[in-house]
Amino acid sequence: MPVPASTPGFRKRFDRIDRGITTWMARHGLTILRVNVGLLFVWFGAINFVPGLSPADDLALRTVAALTCDYVGPGIARPGVAALETLIGLGLLAGVWLRTVLFLLAFQMLGTLMPLLIFPEDVWRVFPVALTLEGQYIAKNAVLIAAGIVIGATVRGGQLIAAPPLPSQYP
Repeated sequence: MPVPASTPGFRKRFDRIDRGITTWMARHGLTILRVNVGLLFVWFGAINFVPGLSPADDLALRTVAALTCDYVGPGIARPGVAALETLIGLGLLAGVWLRTVLFLLAFQMLGTLMPLLIFPEDVWRVFPVALTLEGQYIAKNAVLIAAGIVIGATVRGGQLIAAPPLPSQYP
């Protein structure tokens, strides 16, 4: 006969398992987040080196041209954006110079959001409900910005904790 879920033994086992899982998540979650965001930036950066391979290639080049008043053309913009994204990714993967890497990430994210303002016709199929493919490519950056904020919150040694301290542990 199965043991009812309300028995004290079941609750203790469940609590022990739950505590173990959340402790593991707190211990490894930030590293997993940083590495995954790093991989994403290396991947997106690498495809930007090849003309037309990124779904946002044309929009990115037009955005750089618009922001620089046509001073920076595609011959410089494409490898520049690709190198910036790849460098951000490598920095996140290595976990070095995170303040600098996160500053570059914020700068790059600001640039990727600019088409929302300067090329809205390329971003929205139906405003504000349906995004184009390029718009979806930009919208995913909200998650990358949030990840950058979480990673940035730990550059001074901060960390996630699995559970708050018990009242008896307060000074």
